[in-house]
Amino acid sequence: MTNLMADFELPDAMTLKLPRRPVVNTAEFKAAMSAIGASVHVVTARRGEERIGRTVTSLISLSAEPPTVLVSIDIVSRLADLIAKTGGFSVATLASDQHEIADAFAGRVEAGERFNLGQWSHWPSGHPKLAGTASALDCEVIGSMATGTHVLFAGAIVDAQTNAARGPLIWQGRHYHRVARLDAPD
Repeated sequence: MTNLMADFELPDAMTLKLPRRPVVNTAEFKAAMSAIGASVHVVTARRGEERIGRTVTSLISLSAEPPTVLVSIDIVSRLADLIAKTGGFSVATLASDQHEIADAFAGRVEAGERFNLGQWSHWPSGHPKLAGTASALDCEVIGSMATGTHVLFAGAIVDAQTNAARGPLIWQGRHYHRVARLDAPD
């Protein structure tokens, strides 16, 4: 496990210990993770005029009291730096027809051009807000944990919008998918 250091302070950070047994190699890890279906999100932050974002599938519901999500961000990325310095971030859970935005924020479009895709506004916090999503969240960081290569940010949800009519975009098997309802007529 590589132990990279961030150039910002992480409150209440916890270091993970090395495993006692050998871990799988990177190819085995990626193959195993590709079998897991996950919602596709764009996590964004803003500081002054700088906006930055990244496509992630590593976001989970952490608790209902307080309403909190947990997201994993590369510890040496500019996004982790902005989240740590602003104390917040926003989440756009992409709808099934927003795969071009997912690709853009995954690095297939230059960073300066990414916010040209989709319709963006901002939350009262100033963090970016994408229209047309399955759900959108504005989060305040209430905790973090360094894992060596990534930092886990716990974000209390301070504002949310959900569109139940918009199904989520799913990433599984290295491809995008749509959710099919099991109770839908044949």
